[in-house]
Amino acid sequence: MIVVDGMLNKLGDLVFTSLLNQAQFALDFKTELDTMKTQLEVLKAYLSDTDNLKSKKEQAKTTLSKIRELFYEADNILTDCLVRDEYRSDGFCSSYGPQEVFFKYQVGQKLKNINSQMEKMEKVLSAFLKPQNPSIQGDMQKVLTRFTSQDFDPSEIIGLERDLEKIKGWIFSKNEVLHRVGIVGMGGLGKTTIAQKIFSDREVVSQFERMIWVSVSQDFSEERIMRSMLEQLGQYGTGSDKGQMLRKLHQVLEGKTCLIVMDDVWDINLDWWNKLCSGLPKLTGRSNCIIITTRNEYVAASMGVDSSRVHRPKVLDKDESWSLFSLFAFSANKGICPNHQIEKVGREIVEKCGGLPLAIKTIGGLLASKINLFGEWKKISEQFHELTRGNDSSVTASLQLSYDQLPSRLKQCLLCFSIYPEDSDIRAQQLIHWWVGEGFIQDKETKTATEQGFEYLSELVSRCLVDAVQRRGYDGRVYSCRMHDLVRDMTIKVAEDEGFCSFDGKGKQKLTADSRWLGFTSDVDTKSLKKNLKLRAALLMSGNPTFFNTSNVMLRSLRVLDCSNGKLVPSQVRYLMDLICSLKRLACLNLSGVAGLEELPSSIKKLCNLQLLILTGCSNLTKLHQSITNLKRLVVLDLGSCGHEYLPRQLARLSYLQELSGLRLVNNAQSCRLQDLVTLVELRVLRINVNNQSEITKEEMKVLLQLKKLKVLSIDAEDCKNEKIFETLDQLSPPPNLQELYLRRYRHEILPKWVNPDQLSGLQYLCIENGDLVNIRTSPETEDDICSTWTLEGLCLKVLPNLVEDWEDLKQNMPLLHYVEVSRCFNLKNFPCPVDKPGVWRKDED
Repeated sequence: MIVVDGMLNKLGDLVFTSLLNQAQFALDFKTELDTMKTQLEVLKAYLSDTDNLKSKKEQAKTTLSKIRELFYEADNILTDCLVRDEYRSDGFCSSYGPQEVFFKYQVGQKLKNINSQMEKMEKVLSAFLKPQNPSIQGDMQKVLTRFTSQDFDPSEIIGLERDLEKIKGWIFSKNEVLHRVGIVGMGGLGKTTIAQKIFSDREVVSQFERMIWVSVSQDFSEERIMRSMLEQLGQYGTGSDKGQMLRKLHQVLEGKTCLIVMDDVWDINLDWWNKLCSGLPKLTGRSNCIIITTRNEYVAASMGVDSSRVHRPKVLDKDESWSLFSLFAFSANKGICPNHQIEKVGREIVEKCGGLPLAIKTIGGLLASKINLFGEWKKISEQFHELTRGNDSSVTASLQLSYDQLPSRLKQCLLCFSIYPEDSDIRAQQLIHWWVGEGFIQDKETKTATEQGFEYLSELVSRCLVDAVQRRGYDGRVYSCRMHDLVRDMTIKVAEDEGFCSFDGKGKQKLTADSRWLGFTSDVDTKSLKKNLKLRAALLMSGNPTFFNTSNVMLRSLRVLDCSNGKLVPSQVRYLMDLICSLKRLACLNLSGVAGLEELPSSIKKLCNLQLLILTGCSNLTKLHQSITNLKRLVVLDLGSCGHEYLPRQLARLSYLQELSGLRLVNNAQSCRLQDLVTLVELRVLRINVNNQSEITKEEMKVLLQLKKLKVLSIDAEDCKNEKIFETLDQLSPPPNLQELYLRRYRHEILPKWVNPDQLSGLQYLCIENGDLVNIRTSPETEDDICSTWTLEGLCLKVLPNLVEDWEDLKQNMPLLHYVEVSRCFNLKNFPCPVDKPGVWRKDED
């Protein structure tokens, strides 16, 4: 149902917008598109009869499956038409040639056939469904309350205070060289939460010199565990020999105290485990510690945990349950229930949760968006009661309710998590690029699709369906996330029912001819690719992708291909480029970190629908063919930390571009100059590099001022020491609506003149890293204006050994600051955290 609902909304928007804007293909096929628009509205009205849909599940399943296939086919056709229209003006497509006549004939026939099939489906649905008002859900969305972490940050410490103190007592005792602690209990009881609180506790952190967290899960391997441990210790590229990795691990930890958390252990190779533990350092008067979380007490015992050091979390009592629920359900009201009616219903709901934290948090997160809607609380209470009265546990019931209550736009996004292996740390940007590339998110007038994607993810986190692993400090933007295994089990079930993908009994994905999404691992049988014509998203999860050596692969419907950080050798990259250049519908290509990518060939221009090209970290990429400027639909171009010398000058043709990273300002007639950005009026993010050979002319000084939508500006000075360059940077006129500014490797004692509160009146975040800065103020001639105060909310100062500032003065000059990150700023006085190593200050800690 969700696939049908989501695709229906997308198609409806696409058809309506095309007709409204009088796109050429909309004029060519106006009759068919008008008919399709009407059919889509009728189908939407029928599919809004959710009660009958549920009761007629088997009867509706076949019909919905057929509708789903029709929608995907229509999406392919309309995408081809949009792309063709985009390139028609450049002469890529003739308006009158034989090919164009044949194309129009084919498309016309296909659209007529789809409309005919839709009409038949409508008649089938009318037999057991009643058309509803499709605008109800949209109206409900308008009253939903939003919150971010900076408004309220729910703590999960409730009911755990004594647990934490007990475990810390075990850890801090000096009677063992190696402490082994077990946290044992059923799913949803909060084992990982307790371990996380211990792992981030200040006293615990100060006790150990090395901290390692490993998510083990059911599908574990010693190789993966050791590689994760070594990477956390700063050791990369250690090969795959297990013996060598074990020796390296012991070597790196030698003479150091360490805390190792093994989270979610289901089984373990005891021979390997004993070798790992026996090689840990044995230090006089100091102890190491291993914490193991597991559902099976036998597993903890077999790993050497004494029964006296096993903690068994208990369910929360009545008051603790209500307190935890209140933090999430009334988050927009600082945890305070608004009235007695709501409290009465809320306490009934909490009682049904049985004291299980996951159930309490999830149902609380669901109700947070309905804080003042008493009728909705009653309805959800009744639904929850029905589910828990059956065979469903309170956790399963709360998860199912939370999923059912999601708007369709979020349901699609949540189901994407299903293809990631259990306990994966998922990069938020990768996930959001996928959502944008597949069309789950569309641009709005005030926000780009990428910006909305971060809001979608934040909303899934606030509903407790996704856990944030790493956030940006000043505004809570999620950088990485993961999913609880019970939530993942639910998404797997729904994703399979909806026809996105298939899984075996152990939750591992298997590729079939009908799969729409694929997370590539070494376990996937790639032979099935030859039979799959429906795949829309393929993401490399691990291993060396052997499918790049597969011949005759046809991925006609592919929208997203992500091989980021894949271990591709140059020969595989060349095959990959040959393969993808036939993917006319590909919208997102992510090859970030691919060391084998040395050249972007001219054939890249064949990707006519490409909207996101992510190549960050491709250090061996030195050649960029100028045909990249033919990708007219490109909105994100990321070449940060690549080996390229410059970007081609014709980049100005990419009028839709919203994010540009890796622009090197070099003195070369063929390179893109600052002046060329004037036409890129949609730019929101710009990351530029300058060096000793850079040149910015007088005519270019006010270019940034004309980029009125630019919100994020990053300048990497690449350790430049040319005084002329700094003089030039001083003369720039900054973007008028800048919100975030990053200065890196800036080898100058003072900031550019325009970095002041008068010219950057809307700046919210300032980050300065690796520089020779002496103070955070502009050049001497403007010091009279230093009384102006900043609007900064966040500040990051890293590796600034020459910085001489007083924290009290900074606070006075930046009264809105609520987050400050400092590292290796040895001359920063009166800062409440150590300045010789990473430290964070938050306003509520003052």
